[in-house]
Amino acid sequence: MKAYLLAAGEGTRLGQLTKTIPKCLVPIKGKLFLHYWVRLCERYGVSHLLINLHRLPHLVEEFLDSASYGLTIKTAYEENLLGSAGTILANRDFVAGEEAFFVLYADNLTNVDLEKMRKFHMNHGGICTLGLFKANNPEECGIAEPNPDGLVVDFVEKPDHPKSDLANAGVYVASPEIFDYIPNQEVVDLGFDVLPRLVGKMYGYLIQEFLLDVGTWENYEKAQKEFPGEIEA
Repeated sequence: MKAYLLAAGEGTRLGQLTKTIPKCLVPIKGKLFLHYWVRLCERYGVSHLLINLHRLPHLVEEFLDSASYGLTIKTAYEENLLGSAGTILANRDFVAGEEAFFVLYADNLTNVDLEKMRKFHMNHGGICTLGLFKANNPEECGIAEPNPDGLVVDFVEKPDHPKSDLANAGVYVASPEIFDYIPNQEVVDLGFDVLPRLVGKMYGYLIQEFLLDVGTWENYEKAQKEFPGEIEA
């Protein structure tokens, strides 16, 4: 399996913490945020990882050069952000020949079992499997409505009147057919531009493990207290 790790976020909500470092390099329990993501991919058999970069990319490159991981890591610098779907479309050759691949948002801290999610995707045969979590504030999230079989029958990004509390976790397994649903435009977002097109063609997978959007000071402090820590490869 290969994976895209979308790590080009600005991290502006974390204020001074990300003034001199990119968000993916903030420390959590003595390790860098990015380290946990690479370890998670390594643990569940990802062989090749593509990480997109934007702000202060040299710091990420320096970290990766100094670290030792058991998978091949490639970076893709974006002078102008392409959007979550734009990144995978611009680098579609990275997964040429793959039966399925992961798309992962580095904004979230998690120890999700990627192998279980991969098996779910392969068994259900959808174009995409959308990782979900129960949101406290669903109007601030991308909200999916799955039927009893898990097939997503509705998806709305930041709805005024959410139909469920099952929110997009930013963890996906996708098949190559997803590229047929990505519009060719300058900036393309998965939540706004692609997932609504996949209604009836994707499945929802409820993540039971730890998952937290480390985008605010409150959640950053929560991560320091509640995240289980090092992920064994």
